[in-house]
Amino acid sequence: MPGENLSRDEARARAELLTVDGYEVALDLRSAVGGPDGGDEAGPRTFRSRTTIRFRAARAGASTFADLLAPSVAAVTLNGRDLDPGTVFDGARITLEDLAAGENVLVVDARCAYSRTGEGMHRFVDPEDGEVYLYTQYEPADARRVFANFEQPDLKAPYRFEVTAPEGWRVWSNGVEEPQEDGVHRFAETLPISTYITAVVAGPYHYVSDLYTRTSDEGTKLEIPLGAMCRKGLARHFDAEDVFLVTKQGLDFFHDHFDFPYPFGKYDQAFVPEYNLGAMENPGLVTFREEYIYRGKVTSASYERRANVILHEMAHMWFGDLVTMQWWDDLWLKESFADFMGTFSMVEATRFTDGWITFANNRKAWAYRADQLPSTHPVTADIRDLEDAKLNFDGITYAKGASVLKQLVAYVGREAFLEGARRYFKRHAYGNTRLGDLLSVLAETSGRDMTAWSHAWLETAGVNVLTPVVAYDAEGRIAELAVVQEAAGSRPELRPHRVAVGLYRLSPEGGLVRFARAETDVAGERTVVAELAGAERPDLVLVNDDDLTFCKIRFDEGSLATLRKHLGDLTDPLARALCWSALWNLTRDALLPAREFVSLVLAFAGRESDIGVLQMLHVWARSALVHYAAPAWREEGGAALAEGALAELRRAEPGSQHQLTWARFFASVAASDADFRLLDGLLDGSAVIDGLEVDQELRWAFLSPLASHGRADEAVLDAELARDDTASGKRHHVRCLASRPSAAVKAQAWAAVVESDKLSNALAGATIAGFEQPAQRELLAPYTASYFEAIERVWAERSIQTGMDVVKGLFPGLQDDPATLSATDAWLTSHPDAAPALRRLVLEARDDLARALRGQECDAAA
Repeated sequence: MPGENLSRDEARARAELLTVDGYEVALDLRSAVGGPDGGDEAGPRTFRSRTTIRFRAARAGASTFADLLAPSVAAVTLNGRDLDPGTVFDGARITLEDLAAGENVLVVDARCAYSRTGEGMHRFVDPEDGEVYLYTQYEPADARRVFANFEQPDLKAPYRFEVTAPEGWRVWSNGVEEPQEDGVHRFAETLPISTYITAVVAGPYHYVSDLYTRTSDEGTKLEIPLGAMCRKGLARHFDAEDVFLVTKQGLDFFHDHFDFPYPFGKYDQAFVPEYNLGAMENPGLVTFREEYIYRGKVTSASYERRANVILHEMAHMWFGDLVTMQWWDDLWLKESFADFMGTFSMVEATRFTDGWITFANNRKAWAYRADQLPSTHPVTADIRDLEDAKLNFDGITYAKGASVLKQLVAYVGREAFLEGARRYFKRHAYGNTRLGDLLSVLAETSGRDMTAWSHAWLETAGVNVLTPVVAYDAEGRIAELAVVQEAAGSRPELRPHRVAVGLYRLSPEGGLVRFARAETDVAGERTVVAELAGAERPDLVLVNDDDLTFCKIRFDEGSLATLRKHLGDLTDPLARALCWSALWNLTRDALLPAREFVSLVLAFAGRESDIGVLQMLHVWARSALVHYAAPAWREEGGAALAEGALAELRRAEPGSQHQLTWARFFASVAASDADFRLLDGLLDGSAVIDGLEVDQELRWAFLSPLASHGRADEAVLDAELARDDTASGKRHHVRCLASRPSAAVKAQAWAAVVESDKLSNALAGATIAGFEQPAQRELLAPYTASYFEAIERVWAERSIQTGMDVVKGLFPGLQDDPATLSATDAWLTSHPDAAPALRRLVLEARDDLARALRGQECDAAA
C-alpha cells in the first residue's frame, strides 16, 4: 500500500516540523463479540476509533501527514475544518495541509479492523469456552492500525485512553483506570511515551494483584500496584506468585542500581494468546506470550527463560520507555541493554544464578549465526524504513549487542557503566537519544575515550575468531602462548578484546580443572599472553574463558584431542558450555564433521548437569543430523541418536528434569518401528518408564513424530483434540495434521498459508511448522518452484509479520542440493527490485543452505 512503509527521511522531516502535545483516544470495542466470527464477505470485523491529537507546527501553511491503517474513515477535522476523507485518506496516510503556526487539533473518526495476525488490535476466540480476548501489539509501527497518530518513536506525547467494552469485561491500558462513568473505561493520562508502547488489553481475563513497596534511605515510601493476567482457561496453571516474586526482585535490583524510581505508576503483566513475540515493554502494561504459563511439567530452564524475559522487559522501563531511541537506527539502545540487563539482574537478584551459562550457550548462538549472514550489520544499524526496522529485531541487535555490553563492563568497569546509565536516565528522561548521547556519559564516568571502542564494536559488523598458538620449551612448559585474531574476508575488522585465557589439566580424580588464568587485552592479529609463559603444559587451552568478549573460539590440536576424550570431565559448567559452543561453531563452519559432533553429544551429553545446555545440545545434534550430515549417513546417524536418547532416558533419575528432557529429545529423533511402538505404548499406558509422567503437553510431543511418520492418522489426532480442546490443543492439532506424509495434506497446508489469509498468526505458524518435515524431503520437492513463484505476491499482499513467517518458514531449505541453491540465485538475479526486506530474507535462507551444503561435504569426507 502506498505510504505504508515510512522512511527515515520522512520521519526526520516530520519531527523537525511537529511537536505533539497529547492524544485522546476513544475506542468502542463492543463489536468484538456477537455476529459471525471472523467477519463476512463485506469486509473485516471492525471497531470505532476516535482520536484527537493536539500538536504544534513550526511553520504556518506547512503540510504533513498522520498515519492510519484502517478500512474506512468517517470524518477528519483539522482545526475545526472538515476534510473530505475520500480526498485526504489513502488507506495508510491522512494528508494534512495548511497547518497553523502554533497549536493544531486533528480529530479522526475511523473504523479500524481487528487483527488475526498479532499486529494492531488482535482478537482471539477461545475454543474452550467461546470467550473473546483482545490485546494490542504495535512495535515497530502498528499503533496506526488502532488509532490515527504520528507513528515514529521521537514524537512522544502523553496519552489518554477511554474504552467502551462489552458488558462484564475488564479493560487495562498504560495508565491507572479512573472511576467508571456510563460503562466507559477511562485511564489516567500517561507520561510522554512513543506510539509503539501504548497498549490496551480487554476481555474476561483472570486477574491477580499484588503490591510492591520500597522505602528509600531518606524514608520516602514507593508503592507500585502489581497485576498479572491470563485467559480464564489458563487460570488453573497460572503461577502468578512466581511471576510476582521475580517482578519484585527485579524492581529491587533496578531501583538499587539505576537511582531513578520506576516512573509509570502501576505494573501490570498480561499473558496473551497468539502472541508473535516473547514480550513487549508497554509501560504499566507489559504483554507476554501465554506460552510462559506452563500447562505441564517443564524444566528449570523454562522458568529461567521466563524470569529473563520478565526482567528484560522491566529493564526497558528505563532503557526504551523512559529514554527512547530517536529512530530505529539506534534500536540497540534499548534492546541490547535490556538483553544484557535481563541476564545481569537475573543472576544477581533471583534464584537463577547460572544465567550467564545460558547466555553463553544459547543467546550468543543466535548472535553468532546472525553476524555471519550476508545481511549482518553493525550493532547500530542503517535503518532506512519500517521494513528494515522490522527485520532488525535480530540476533545482532539483541544478543550481540548484549555481548558487547558485557565486554564494555569488563572494559570500563562495572561502577563506571552503571553510573553512566544513571546519568543517561536523568539527562534524557522522557526524551529521545542517539549513540553519541550514551557514549558521552560513558566517557564521563569511565575517563576513557569511547570513540575507538564504539567504532570497533558498535559501528562495524562481523565476528572475530580467536585461536591459541602455543610453543613449549624442552621441559614441556609454555615458552609462548599467543592469541591469533582473524576476521572474515568480507568483514576485515580486527577488534580489541578483553579476554581471559584459561589453562586446564586432568586431575588425579579425573576432572578437567583450571590451574591457571590470565586476563589480557587482545589487539591486532597476534597478542602474546606473557603471564602464562613458564606454566606447565595444559591439556586444554580455553580462550575467552569466563566468556568476557564476543568471538568465535578455536582450539589447538592438543586441546581438541583432550575434548574428544574428556569434554564431559570439565568440572566448570561455563567452561563446558563455551567448549560446546565452540565445537558447534566448528561444525557450522564445516571444520568439524557433523557425525563427529553427534558422537560427542552421544558420548558426553548424558553427563551435562546444566539443563539449559543439555536442551541446546539436543537442538544442535538434531540440526547437525538434518542439515550438516552427509545424506548417505543420515539414516545411520538418526538411528544412533534415537538409540542414545532412549538409553539416556532410561538411565535418567525417575521424575527428574533430565528425564523429561531426554524423553522430548527421544520423541524428536524417533526413527524405527520399535521407537514408534514405545511412543504408542507411552500414550496408551501399555508402556511405562518409571517416573515419567506423560501429561498433555508430553502427549502432543509424542504424537508429533507419530503423525509425521504416518503412524497417527486424522482420527487419532481428532481424538486427542477432543481430549485437549483448548487453544494450545488446537495449535498442536493443526501442526500434527499438516505434518502427515501425504501429498494431499501438503497441498492443503500450502493453500491454507500461501493462498489464503483466513488462519490466525498462531495457526498459520503451526501449519508451517507441520508442513516442513525432514523425513519428507521427496514429498516437499515440488514446492521449491511454487515458493519462488509466490513469495513476492505474499510479501505485497500480507502484513510484514505474516510475510516474514511465510518467506522464512517455507523456504525449501530441506531440498539441500545445488539445484535449490541455483533456483534461489536465479530468483535473486531476476528480482533485483523486490522489496529489500524480502530480498534480505531470501539471502539469509540462501546462506543457511550454502552453509549446510559445505557442512555436508565436510561430513562426507570424514
